[in-house]
Amino acid sequence: MINLDVIIVKNYYINKEYILIEYLMNDLKYSHKEAKKKLTNGNILVNQKKVTQYNFKLKINDVITITSFNSKLNDNIDIIYEDKDIIVVNKPSNLLTISTTKEKEKTLYHIVSAYLKKLNKNAKVFIIHRLDKETSGIVIFAKNEKTKKLYQDNWDSLVKYRGYVALVEGIVKKENDIIIQYLKENENFYVHPTNSKLGKKAITHYKVLKTNQQYSLLDIEIKTGRKNQIRVAMQSIGHPIIGDQKYGYDNKFTNIFGLHAYRLVIWNPVTKRIMTFQTKIPATFEKLTN
Repeated sequence: MINLDVIIVKNYYINKEYILIEYLMNDLKYSHKEAKKKLTNGNILVNQKKVTQYNFKLKINDVITITSFNSKLNDNIDIIYEDKDIIVVNKPSNLLTISTTKEKEKTLYHIVSAYLKKLNKNAKVFIIHRLDKETSGIVIFAKNEKTKKLYQDNWDSLVKYRGYVALVEGIVKKENDIIIQYLKENENFYVHPTNSKLGKKAITHYKVLKTNQQYSLLDIEIKTGRKNQIRVAMQSIGHPIIGDQKYGYDNKFTNIFGLHAYRLVIWNPVTKRIMTFQTKIPATFEKLTN
């Protein structure tokens, strides 16, 4: 269902004859180095067949698929996709996206910055969006301030799909539902439902993937990006996220947090193309619902 080893970035449909590497450079705006790397690494498919030849001749109606493979370059960073403007990574659970007053260095931002500076000492990185510390999954960073501004200023219109998998307590009997709430954060940073005049609208759609006597695994799409939105929604229906002691889960001895951002579909404002990023369901989520 969701598990993928390959992330499909985009399909492109050819409307004229072309040499493959020239198409990658001229139409898709890859540098010569980036295009060669894509071909060498087997990231280019033509009509669903891997092509590595630089001079491969494209025909009208051919379909090029650009893919990216999860590549764990080291224990600290799991890169999903990278180009000259953005880097997309799979954040582990229990890691801050960016620093706080209490923690400056143990952050995803610091790890990504260190990785980029190894390749280029002048490299910069900019936050575009973030996930809660406890939540794992897809996070995009910009490599320059112009790209950061393009994404941040237009985030809600650029994001076409935000998909999560959630491991929740108990048997969710309703197979799918849409939860609409108005959320407000109090002075203790606790988000709670309120009325439409005081809160911001949050729309959470879930579908049950599988369940057993203890847990349910849900596929969730959020239509809005409110703070702690999914966590509050699951608490409100009596099925809190596993490990989420802030919002209703009372087993203090688990080291699992059952929320993972697995799929993101976004319009790239630089290349003017739709990009789809996807990761695997965490193995623990699958194991606990078998």
